[in-house]
Amino acid sequence: MLSGLFDPLAYDFFLRALAAAAIVGLVCAVVGSYMVLRGLAFMGDALSHAAFPGVVVAYLVGGPFYLGAAVASVATALGIGWVTRRGNLRGDTAIGVLFAGMFALGVFLFSTIPNYVGDLFGFLFGEILSIGPSDLLALAFLAAVVLVVMAVLWKELLYSTFDPLGAAAAGMRVELLDYLLLAIIALTVVVSLQAVGIILVVAMLITPPATAQLLTRTFGRFVAVAALVGIVAPVAGLYLSYWANAAAGATIVLVETAVFLAVLVLGPRTGIARLRRRPAALEG
Repeated sequence: MLSGLFDPLAYDFFLRALAAAAIVGLVCAVVGSYMVLRGLAFMGDALSHAAFPGVVVAYLVGGPFYLGAAVASVATALGIGWVTRRGNLRGDTAIGVLFAGMFALGVFLFSTIPNYVGDLFGFLFGEILSIGPSDLLALAFLAAVVLVVMAVLWKELLYSTFDPLGAAAAGMRVELLDYLLLAIIALTVVVSLQAVGIILVVAMLITPPATAQLLTRTFGRFVAVAALVGIVAPVAGLYLSYWANAAAGATIVLVETAVFLAVLVLGPRTGIARLRRRPAALEG
């Protein structure tokens, strides 16, 4: 039993993958908490797909994948905010238009490459086990930037999330905060790309906070539980993928989904425990 836990630690690639999984899980959980509260679950999916043309362009010009993904994601996030306000449209409408357009651009550019490109497919489905030292440093740097910004502005972001009119009346620049949050979400998507890929990144952003929402009532505990799930579930998923010789990104997401379903069915607010308390309360 213990050998199964410690044997993978003898490999440098597994240690880097563990560090990356923990970093990605923490950042996604913290940022995803605001996304869940604001009803922006679709935004994570949209920005992850919007990063694809940036990745393809970076490949074509020989530039860093992370830079290309960051430029495409941040530009799309700011574009969604601008189109929503300028066109007086619902947020999901603007997301749908730009998400589809950017992903179509990525597919178009990808189709112009004559031969199979394994590196780009890795960004679609995730290759956390192939993260190198330089990739891990870049990931850690981007994660640190996101977490520092969130820590500095958490009160303002929280206020504008729950009471945007009150925040505006208090002198806060709510529009600027909204744009900043969109940019932070975009950078978080970029942080997650190599871990779980474009297709699965939305689960890393939404599932841990959704799980925490079933267990907590205060914002501090909500973020803490989301971060705990966001770190533990990817590490557990990475071990399971190693033992089962399965895709790491998909296994991580499956573990997070299993935790969510277990809390939903067994948790104190929505599960069997709640149903057991109800008859007792009625008898009293």
